[in-house]
Amino acid sequence: MSTVRARVWRFTIEKGKAGAEAVQAVEIGQGPLPVSLAAMVNINALACDLRKTVDQRVRDYEISLLLSYIIGGQGKGPLRVECSALDSSAGHIQRFVSECTGLGVMSAASEALFDWKPGASGLSSFDVLPGKLSGLYAKTGVRPDLLYDLAAGPVAGEARGRRRRAKKMFPPGKGTPEQRKRLEKLAQWSVDHGDHAYFMSWVWLGAGGVYVDVFLPDGSAALTGLKTGWIDVPGGAKPWQFRVPRPDPRRVVNLAPQQGHMVDLPRPEISGEGAASWEVISRVGPEAEEAMDRAFSREEHQLGTLDGVPVRGRWIRGDILGETRHEVLLGVLGERVEVNRRAQRERLATLAGDRLDTFLDGRLLTAVRPVDGPRPSWDRISAELLEQT
Repeated sequence: MSTVRARVWRFTIEKGKAGAEAVQAVEIGQGPLPVSLAAMVNINALACDLRKTVDQRVRDYEISLLLSYIIGGQGKGPLRVECSALDSSAGHIQRFVSECTGLGVMSAASEALFDWKPGASGLSSFDVLPGKLSGLYAKTGVRPDLLYDLAAGPVAGEARGRRRRAKKMFPPGKGTPEQRKRLEKLAQWSVDHGDHAYFMSWVWLGAGGVYVDVFLPDGSAALTGLKTGWIDVPGGAKPWQFRVPRPDPRRVVNLAPQQGHMVDLPRPEISGEGAASWEVISRVGPEAEEAMDRAFSREEHQLGTLDGVPVRGRWIRGDILGETRHEVLLGVLGERVEVNRRAQRERLATLAGDRLDTFLDGRLLTAVRPVDGPRPSWDRISAELLEQT
């Protein structure tokens, strides 16, 4: 199991009549967090608009590209980056690898930080908000990257990934101007959407490996139960405080007569009554299931069965740069199979010896292996997923 170096912040928002007025952040501490490479690939495999056709060739190429630059650690070693190759790549390739890593680390690290329990439609995430949610969130302006459906309520997640060339991977002292600007916008977004729960991660890629700043809002029910046993350096007591710029006075804010919600007239109207409800989010489930049905039907090779359910898929090599270090098995289940997500997280966190790095979320299965050994059999993969060994 690989690790990333994490620094966690807890922040509060001071609200006024115009919305968010100030933010105060306090560093809780930092230390190593276990991150599954299989989980990182899993979240990126369908980080697309499910309403459109998911082209297998594009998906496979993007996964191969990510695995060519990001290297899993041996045992509990740190997740590493092929920095010389990344710096030699075109700017759009650097941004793609950085953002994909940021997206994957945010989801993988969040599961290590919290004992999340999925809601009715599972721990769902959408890189592009599905059409059925477009009326609940602003169609323009700031919008977080992911939306998690949890038993405690919907949580939005914001992921950023950046290449960092400084010797110190964490920016020293307080956060960066970019982080501050984004926190300002997200704070106002949360207030505009009925104090919608959210968090932000900021992933740094460099010679020192992969580092992540995680910003958690204080008081969110979905973000309670923060695990702190991984922290080896306590945070400083001095808070990071800043004011949120007031809205442009030319942007008139009126009350929508029917919805009873504050809307910003120069932007498209935000319908609904603030935060998205569980019922509305659960309606997105069929759309995701349809996308998985299409993906399942296009896969020709059947890997085997998982708890009696057929699984189709293929192995994808991370060989864009020539040398292959890892390959990933990407499988689609014919239907959902219930697994113990808590046991899965605990297994991944203690992954050692000859255990496999596997991850199952909904109907999408991933397993990453180093290429210096034989491929595991399907029987072994399915047994570990079902915790039979």
